[in-house]
Amino acid sequence: MTDEREAAASVARRLEAILMIVEEPQSLVNLATAVGAPVAAVRQAIEGLAADYDGEAGGPVRGFELREVGGGWRLYVRAEFDDLVSDFVTTQAPSRLSQAALETLAVIAYKQPVTRGQVAAIRAVNVDSVVRTLLARGLITEVFTDGDTGAIHYGTTDALLVNLGINSLDELPPISPLLDDGADGFDDTVPR
Repeated sequence: MTDEREAAASVARRLEAILMIVEEPQSLVNLATAVGAPVAAVRQAIEGLAADYDGEAGGPVRGFELREVGGGWRLYVRAEFDDLVSDFVTTQAPSRLSQAALETLAVIAYKQPVTRGQVAAIRAVNVDSVVRTLLARGLITEVFTDGDTGAIHYGTTDALLVNLGINSLDELPPISPLLDDGADGFDDTVPR
């Protein structure tokens, strides 16, 4: 019995680790795959975690909750703390953006609407935390979610225009003169 209890606790701890970093709700199947446990064990652990966070197990009600949204599970700030968290994010954010944030913002500005996956492919690095930072600062926003893939498409906000001192994205410099056209090393004709 103790081994079973420890195994269930291990699944719950692994789930918490995954749930701390996901940005989008995850299905039970995805979570089971991520933690290497059967779906039934993951479902039981999720129910236990949600009850624990809600104070149903005799502990305190936490400042976050585990919610099922759109067929998946994700941690969310409890609604009663939304204003507190929003104020904290806006007042604690440093005034300067990192090089990674500037590069990600440029890709989004020029390619919008664009998904995190597309931005990551262009930059060849993971952009999850950078996108969170840009969202928190109000420089980008979720434009829409693809109904087929569930991918969120991002675009820039008016706050970006204000920060750049421009009226529209049309005032951004054309990007094509800044890029190599890829023609170096190729002949004008292609053999057939």
